[in-house]
Amino acid sequence: MSSATIILQLICPDRPGLVSELAGWVAANGGNIHHADHHTDAGAGLFLSRIEWQLDGFGIPREALPAAASALAERLEGQAELHFSDDLPKVAILVSRQSHCLFDLLWRVQSGELPMQVPLVISNHPDLEALCSSFGVRFICVPTSPDHKQEAEERILGLLDENGVELAVLAKYMQVLSGDFLSRFPMVINIHHSFLPAFKGARPYHRAWERGVKLIGATAHYVTEELDDGPIIEQTTVPVSHRDEVDDLIRKGRDTERMALARALRLHLRRQVMVYRGRTAVFA
Repeated sequence: MSSATIILQLICPDRPGLVSELAGWVAANGGNIHHADHHTDAGAGLFLSRIEWQLDGFGIPREALPAAASALAERLEGQAELHFSDDLPKVAILVSRQSHCLFDLLWRVQSGELPMQVPLVISNHPDLEALCSSFGVRFICVPTSPDHKQEAEERILGLLDENGVELAVLAKYMQVLSGDFLSRFPMVINIHHSFLPAFKGARPYHRAWERGVKLIGATAHYVTEELDDGPIIEQTTVPVSHRDEVDDLIRKGRDTERMALARALRLHLRRQVMVYRGRTAVFA
C-alpha cells in the first residue's frame, strides 16, 4: 500500500513565478512532489494549481498543515484547500427505485476502488433496502410528496448531520432538492441521464430518440439550485443507430450513467476537481 500524500488545491490571482514559488515552498519543507498540475485562466486572471506530495518526511507536522496552507494562500491572495489521501470521507447515497448506479457504487466501494465510507443510503422508496443489506449498508426510507417535501428534506439533512456526511451523491434520486437544502448542504453530486446541456429535465432518452441523435450520454455534475445546470465533472457517450429503439437507448444510457458517476466520484475523492466561476478544472 502506498504511503499517504498531501494534496493542495490553490486558486489565486495569476502572476509570474507562482509555479516556482509553490514548488519551492514544498521543497523547502522537505516535500517530495508526486504530481503537479497547473492552469491559467487568462480571461479571469486566475492561476489554479493542484500539487500532491508525500506526507512522510515532510517538515510541517500533519496537524499544523491546514494553518500553514492557509498562510500560504493568504500570502498569494488566494484560497486553498488541503487534503490527505488516506482520509476516507463519509458519503451518503440518495436513490429512488433504479438500482444500477447504487449497485455499481457500492461494489466499487467494497472492492476498494472508491476511497470513501458509505454510512447510509437514503431513499424515498423502500425498494432497494435488500440490495443495501447485501452490502451491509444502512438503508433509511424517507418518503416524500409535494405536500411534505420540506419535512422530508429536514429529515434528510438531519441524517446527513448525524452521520458526519461531507458529500451526498444523487444516484438516480428522482427528486429536485430545494434551494434551502442546497444552501445548508451544498456538496452534492448528481448523475443526469443526458449529455448536458442537451435534453435537460425528464425523459431525455425519449426526446433523443425522437430527434434521431447518433450519440447519447450521461453527465455527472455538482448540484446547484438551477436544475441540471451545475458545474460539470464528467461526461460519457455511446453511439446509437437508427435501429435502436427507446428501450435500447435507455439500456445503453444506464451504462453511461454508471461510468460517468463512478468517474466523477473518483475525481472528486482524489481532489482532482476544482470549481471556479461556475465551471470546473479537472486535473485528471
